Amino acid sequence: MRYTEKLARRIAQTGSHLCIGLDPRPDLIQGSVRDFLLRTVDETAAHAACFKPNIAYFEAFGSAGIVLFEEVRAAIPSEIPVLLDAKRSDIGETQKYYAKAFFDQWNVDAVTLNPFLGFDSIEPFLDYEGRGLYLLAVTSNAGAADIELQKLADGRQVFELVQDLARRACGRAADVGYVLGLTNAADTVLSRMDDVPLLIPGLGTQGGDLAALKSSQRQSPPLINVSRGILYPPSGQTPAGAAAGYATQIREALAS
Repeated sequence: MRYTEKLARRIAQTGSHLCIGLDPRPDLIQGSVRDFLLRTVDETAAHAACFKPNIAYFEAFGSAGIVLFEEVRAAIPSEIPVLLDAKRSDIGETQKYYAKAFFDQWNVDAVTLNPFLGFDSIEPFLDYEGRGLYLLAVTSNAGAADIELQKLADGRQVFELVQDLARRACGRAADVGYVLGLTNAADTVLSRMDDVPLLIPGLGTQGGDLAALKSSQRQSPPLINVSRGILYPPSGQTPAGAAAGYATQIREALAS
C-alpha cells in the first residue's frame, strides 16, 4: 500500500484531516512526560488522521529522549500514519543513513525533509515502498519570505523549484508532498502548487486561518497540523476536547 493510500484510508475512517503534533515541553507538562504523551496519544487517537512527533523535542532529552520517542512510536495504533518531523538535509550518502534510521529502525510512515541541497539529498528516501516525504516548500514562519517566496528571474518563486524536484521523483516508490504553512497559504501560493499531499502547519497558536483552504478544491489528501493547541489547550479544555474541536473546524473549512 502506498503512503497516500494509507493516509486516505485513515481520513475516510475518521472524517478527520487533523495531524496532531507531538512536541513534549517539560515546562508545560505536570508530572511524567512519558505518561503525558502516552495518555495524549490514547485520548486523541480517534480524531487523528496522523500523528507528527517532532524529533527535536525528543532529542533535547538526550538518549532518554530517543527511548521515549520509540515508546511513543510503539503506542500509536498501526492504522494511524506516523509522520516524523525531522527536516533533515545533507549530502546523499549521509541521507541514506537518515532514511535507514527513520524507515528501517523507527518504521515511520513519512518524514519532513529540507530539499535545498538538491535532488540527490532526497533521492535515498525515494525507493522506500509505502513511505512519504514532505518537502519544505513554503513554511509557516516569517522567514519563508527570505528564501522560499523570493522571485526568480523567470517569474517563478523559489518554492516552485522544490516542485521540480518532486516532479523528478514521479514514479518512485515513495510519495512526495510539500509543507505549506497556513500562515503563508495565500491564493497566489496555493494556486501554484501541484495537487500533491500537503502538510499544513500553522493552525492554532501560530494564527493560521482555515479560510485560505476553502476554495482550493484539491484532490490529494491534506493534513492540517495542530501541536500546542492540542497538547497544551486553554484552561478547562482537555487535549481530546481540543482535538475534537480542531477536527470539526477543519472538516467544515474543507467542505465549504
